[in-house]
Formats: sequence, C-alpha cells, structure tokens
Amino acid sequence: MAKVSSTAKNSGKRLLLLHGPNLNLLGTREPEKYGSTTLAQLEAHLTARATAAGFHLECLQSNHEGVVLDRIHATRTDGTVGCIINAGAWTHTSVALRDAFAGAALPFLEVHITNVHAREEFRHHSYLSAIARGIIVGLGVRGYDLALDFLMAEHA
Repeated sequence: MAKVSSTAKNSGKRLLLLHGPNLNLLGTREPEKYGSTTLAQLEAHLTARATAAGFHLECLQSNHEGVVLDRIHATRTDGTVGCIINAGAWTHTSVALRDAFAGAALPFLEVHITNVHAREEFRHHSYLSAIARGIIVGLGVRGYDLALDFLMAEHA
C-alpha cells in the first residue's frame, strides 16, 4: 500500500516528493549505506521546511510502480510545479517511469542517498538522468534538503 502524507491543503505552490521501492525501509535497511534517518523523519523534516516557506509538499512512497506512474500523470492537472524523486531500483530499470515524467512535462530532481557511480556497475545507468532538471548523488539525506532548496528557489 502506498504511503501518502502532505501539508495542509491551503498551503502555497505544490511540490511532490516520490520514493520508489524499498525506501519505506529507510533508517533500518543497510544503515551503513543509507543512514539511520527513517522515511517518516525525512518526510516530516522536509514537509516542515516546505510549509515554513509557503509550499505544499506531498510525499508518496510505493513499492508498486503503477502507483507512482499514476501520481506523476496526475501532476498534469493538479498544479504541481516540481518533484524530487528517489526512484530506487527503478532508476536503473524503468523506461515507464522516464516516459511518465516526459509525458507530464514535470520538472524533477533525481536524488540518491548513496553515490550510485561508486557502487555496482548496473547502478551506474539512470533512465531518468537525461531528462532530470538536476541530479544529486552520494550526499546522504542532505541531498533532499538541497533538492528542496533548489525547487523552492526556482518557484519562489
């Protein structure tokens, strides 16, 4: 089941934070690679920052690709102005995810907690990078703060 959380509906411009498969395990799965911050803690932190700056941040994590694709498609009409995504393993496998972003014409930043280029060879390729507004890799959960700062500045 997808997990969705968001700020108050009357907040300002809409931003979207998407997490792909296995990121629901953040904070407990391989903490030596991904750190000890849980997904709930990360979302609460980013949501508070967005709200304080006058933005509405919706957070969605799903292990089911179609749920994420449907949410990206919905941005075509719901007023979402930008997205941060950590697609997890879908980064390296999903043409459908790439096509959803292209079809929605949604500006997005690709974020990875680890440096995927210093890991296994199959993680070096991203189907998203070529159409992403920017890419942040290897900075831990701090990468999300940088991505949020960028989107908020771009849509201030």
